[in-house]
Amino acid sequence: MQEVVEFLKQCKYYFLGTVDGDTPRMRPFGTAHIIDGRLCFQTGRKKPVAQQILSNPNVCICAYDGDAWLRINAKALPDDRVETQLAMLEAYPQLKSMYAAGDGNTQIFYLSDATATYYGFGMTEKVITF
Repeated sequence: MQEVVEFLKQCKYYFLGTVDGDTPRMRPFGTAHIIDGRLCFQTGRKKPVAQQILSNPNVCICAYDGDAWLRINAKALPDDRVETQLAMLEAYPQLKSMYAAGDGNTQIFYLSDATATYYGFGMTEKVITF
């Protein structure tokens, strides 16, 4: 899992795919942090992406670093603990201008049942589960 987080952070941004009814939705994200042994990301609870995940937790994350790409298929489950929100905001202090722990809008999700697959031209596919 640490290797996956390091790759996501190296890329700076990745794309998160959700399902909205029968329509796939993709958007860029930039948070990835291990909290309590789980890979977490953050968004606003009021945003459509959070509502889509709460309705259907199946997500796909794609990232590319210029040489290799990573695809993660997982379930994104909510972690509503204030301690988790504080940890994410400490890891990403730039978010503090928009979010605060316990504000009712800071939403942390963690990945469960995840399969991360690395790909690249001339590379052997590598699979990590967590």
